[in-house]
Amino acid sequence: MKSIAKSENLGVASRTKFLSFPWSSHAWIPDLQQMRLLATQSECADRLASAVESERQCTSQMRSLIDQISVQQGKIVALEEEKKLQDEEFTHLKALVQDLEKKGLQSLLNNLEVPVAAVVIMACNRPDYLQRTIQSVLKYQTSVASKFPLFVSQDGTNRDVKNMALSFKQLTYLQHLDFTPVHTERPGELIAYYKIARHYKWALDELFIKHNFSRVIILEDDMEIAPDFFDYFEATASILENDKTIMAVSSWNDNGQVQFVHDPKTLYRSDFFPGLGWMLSKSIWDELSPKWPKAYWDDWIRLKEIHRERQFIHPEVCRTYNFGEHQGLWYRSASYRTEHIVLYQTELGSSMGQYFKKYLEPIKLNDVHVDWKTMDLSYLTEDKFLRHFAKLVAHAKPVHGPDLILKAHNTDGDAWIQYKDQADFEQIARQFGIFEEWKDGIPRTAYKGVVVFRHQTSRRIYLVGPDSLKLLGLEHS
Repeated sequence: MKSIAKSENLGVASRTKFLSFPWSSHAWIPDLQQMRLLATQSECADRLASAVESERQCTSQMRSLIDQISVQQGKIVALEEEKKLQDEEFTHLKALVQDLEKKGLQSLLNNLEVPVAAVVIMACNRPDYLQRTIQSVLKYQTSVASKFPLFVSQDGTNRDVKNMALSFKQLTYLQHLDFTPVHTERPGELIAYYKIARHYKWALDELFIKHNFSRVIILEDDMEIAPDFFDYFEATASILENDKTIMAVSSWNDNGQVQFVHDPKTLYRSDFFPGLGWMLSKSIWDELSPKWPKAYWDDWIRLKEIHRERQFIHPEVCRTYNFGEHQGLWYRSASYRTEHIVLYQTELGSSMGQYFKKYLEPIKLNDVHVDWKTMDLSYLTEDKFLRHFAKLVAHAKPVHGPDLILKAHNTDGDAWIQYKDQADFEQIARQFGIFEEWKDGIPRTAYKGVVVFRHQTSRRIYLVGPDSLKLLGLEHS
């Protein structure tokens, strides 16, 4: 028994020893599970550490965002304060501007306004005349210089004229230099008329195209202007712009001699281009410039094919005065009948002197204040003026037979006298002393063939053409 027991003890001991051997498969299984457990614990620890780090980063970012929000809130508060200060400053500046405007700031702002029209004085070789004209213009232009910028355009190289123009800082000097030979179309013609036409085209192209003015007023270097010259043109600019039946506005009345005028507020439409201080628009110049004539530009405008039934506004009392009796009057623009060209060739001739004494020297230059800004000039539009003028003629009394002047003088109120043709008109005009000239079938100053003038009093005299009553709608009245 003991031996058997001993033998069994030895077997147990042997088995136990076998089980404790490290390479035994049964002994290796618990170690692997422990290693897996350790690995899992290590992974969990890493995840926990990562979570802790993420939480730390989130906390840091949150604190950063809170700090940024706090900074932005501070900026918002600062901006609100700044806006409050700006609003207060704006209110203060607004009150200051209003106060300055009351004290005359508006006069400074006027410098920014769009000009009504450029004013150009056409000159050539008469420095003393040019000086007188510039001084007359500046007397009334200085206060409205932004509305009516002033230019002098010289044709040629006369040094005295150039120096005279440049001595006035209130104007812009232009110089036309054209040495191309002039070839007249008829023997005996003066080349001056060709040079004048070239000069006018060049100057108007400069002002309308290069300087882009919408309107231009043309003066010559032997003119003086009336005190309301610029107000008159400003008042009529809108009519010129809006009424396409008006080709130009003039400041001149050919029958504006002192004995033939009375009312400085009265304006007329005419089918005859007056010239001598006139305003035209860019749209009209765009039409005229490409076909501008070689000479006699003013009589060219008077051709029916050129003005095409468009008319011209002119005052009863002139806003320009022509003082050019001597020193090259012929070199102006042949504004008075080119048929008398021979008269212009003798500057100081007796015929020219008589012409000046009869037609130019007696011109009445307006010296009465007219508030053009308050004047209603709508009666000058085409339809209204036709009715307005027809009514004036209809209220006049007809005068016939010999001694027309005496009969007209003894008539109570206005009078009208019928003429049969151009010769008859010239004979009647000669009796009264008004202009006799016609151009292309139209007497000077005529509207629908009617020439109107005052006769020594406020009484109007109407010289009525053979078709005038029909054109005025009065043939059955």
